[in-house]
Amino acid sequence: MYTLNKKGHAIMEVEASIPYESATGPTWWRYFEEFKNEKIFGTRCPSCERVLVPARSFCPDCFVEMGEWVELAGEGEVTGWSLTNFHYFGMPVPPPYISAQILLDGTNCDFYHMVGGFDLSDLDLVRKTMKIGTRVKAVWKPEKKGCILDILHFKPVGLE
Repeated sequence: MYTLNKKGHAIMEVEASIPYESATGPTWWRYFEEFKNEKIFGTRCPSCERVLVPARSFCPDCFVEMGEWVELAGEGEVTGWSLTNFHYFGMPVPPPYISAQILLDGTNCDFYHMVGGFDLSDLDLVRKTMKIGTRVKAVWKPEKKGCILDILHFKPVGLE
């Protein structure tokens, strides 16, 4: 289907997709497989002892192989967030949604995911609920595939 822009030029809107496969390697394979069991794991550096999530095969600071897998509670606190009410191509959920940096308990770096579980169209409720330091907990999808979207979102603790 063609439309005309303001200058009278014909514009055709199409959507293209390129199927692809990606090899995750043994570290990310285990990291995502554990999602099927509703578990989030990080890895601990034997040199600096930082726990990083998502799990890494080597420490980006020390350049040594990560030695230990650490099971995390799936709870943490928001260190930054943004409410989006505009549709962007490729987003897994329709707007509005909250993207957040979350410092999971026992880790040394932020984890990026969505916060939800309450009415995001109510801006007063969003302002009241979402603060730096808000405690959140992972909410899992009933059917899991071993991917990041197995976590439906993180829900603020204490919201019923």
